[in-house]
Amino acid sequence: MLHQRSLMRNAKQFNVECPFICQWRRHMLNLLSGRRSSDCEGTTRRDFIRVGSLGFGALTLPHLLRSRAEAAAAGKEVKDTSVIWLWLSGGPTHVETFDPKMTAPSEYRSVTGEVATPMPGVTIGGTLPKIAAVGDKMAFVRSFAHTNSGHGGGTHYVMTGYDNRGIDNGGLPSRPSLGSILSRTRGANNLRTGMPNYVRLNGIGSDGPAFLGAAFSPFDPNGQARNNMSLVVDKDRLDDRRGLLKVLDKANRAADRSKLMDGLDAFEQQAFNLVLSRSQQAFNLKYEHPRSADRYGKGLGQQLLLARRLCEAGCGYVTVNYGGWDMHGQIKNAMTQRSPQLDQAVSALVEDISQRGQDKNILLVISGEFGRTPKVNGNAGRDHWAPLTTLALAGGGLNMGQVVGESATKIDVPKTTPIGPQDLMATIFDVLGIDRRVQFVNQAGRPTYMIEDGKPIAELV
Repeated sequence: MLHQRSLMRNAKQFNVECPFICQWRRHMLNLLSGRRSSDCEGTTRRDFIRVGSLGFGALTLPHLLRSRAEAAAAGKEVKDTSVIWLWLSGGPTHVETFDPKMTAPSEYRSVTGEVATPMPGVTIGGTLPKIAAVGDKMAFVRSFAHTNSGHGGGTHYVMTGYDNRGIDNGGLPSRPSLGSILSRTRGANNLRTGMPNYVRLNGIGSDGPAFLGAAFSPFDPNGQARNNMSLVVDKDRLDDRRGLLKVLDKANRAADRSKLMDGLDAFEQQAFNLVLSRSQQAFNLKYEHPRSADRYGKGLGQQLLLARRLCEAGCGYVTVNYGGWDMHGQIKNAMTQRSPQLDQAVSALVEDISQRGQDKNILLVISGEFGRTPKVNGNAGRDHWAPLTTLALAGGGLNMGQVVGESATKIDVPKTTPIGPQDLMATIFDVLGIDRRVQFVNQAGRPTYMIEDGKPIAELV
């Protein structure tokens, strides 16, 4: 009993000195007991013994190791590729961005003109000259389309691959986002680096896990979890606390008949890695060369630079939201004001990942919930329009330097075969190494395909 009390005192000291590990362990307790523990100091002796008997981080085994271990056992490649999902919320005009079509009648064509790319005969909107300059490292999809022209519904459709009209889910997303699917497939954290596999730099509607469960929500570096990643004890003392964990595990490993203890050292190491390794540094732009920060620019540029750093440190999916694209009036002025940050930041990222040799590993996706009406309205703006939706990509080992698909004469619908949200999902699944036949159990307890009829975009893969 005295030894047990000593362990409890040491554990509480460990919790105070390393709050990130404390929060991580408390999350495991919540999963185990089906309730909320009060706080680190309030952990009961019974809870502590139960966690000790399982081993530090044992309850992360199904989420962090199973898919990777099963894939390795089956001889499948486990990819460390990443996606940066740049969301232009509000519904960016497809005409003034990547499909200006200056041959269309004046009331339809781009009001900002066009600018040439290095690809012969290919132009994009006139307020994006820097993106145009790296256009040969990108793919512009001009036949991306769906059927939901509402902000919430369109966002859900593009983010999850499914139209949620007619589905009563209490206003919540009925399907998991791509990032949450990746997190469920690879595990919530990168086993090699400890980096969260799904990071939200700022929020997007329908970017959550839905029926996959809260464990696969995006990690928010602006939230409390980020604050708890700071280390407030020197490394020697932290190593002493790691010794405590080993004492707790030692007596139980020999008696463990379920084999649950096997391989748990990797999970203990993972939690410490996130505190001690370069994964912690990835969130801090002060470690980036000042020239890089200047190259990307302020605002959106800093977010895309951070996204690149997170991907290089092992994050699998990063979302960035750059809003202000709901341009119902005065679209020419609005594009002039909104485009410069987008132009500088995207062109810098595309060029940067190419120069760093990361264009095979990092995929940039640029989209929004829908496009805009092909005909300019009475307020010199454009309204919601899902039948053609903005989409551009760069990197990911895909075939770049091309235009995919073609819009009709009035830029209102695809002239070629439409490419839908599930086709985009299937393409991203291929980049990330996710089996397109993957199923997870939904809220009704039924196995559910994440993709039902989508196919990878043939020109890209």
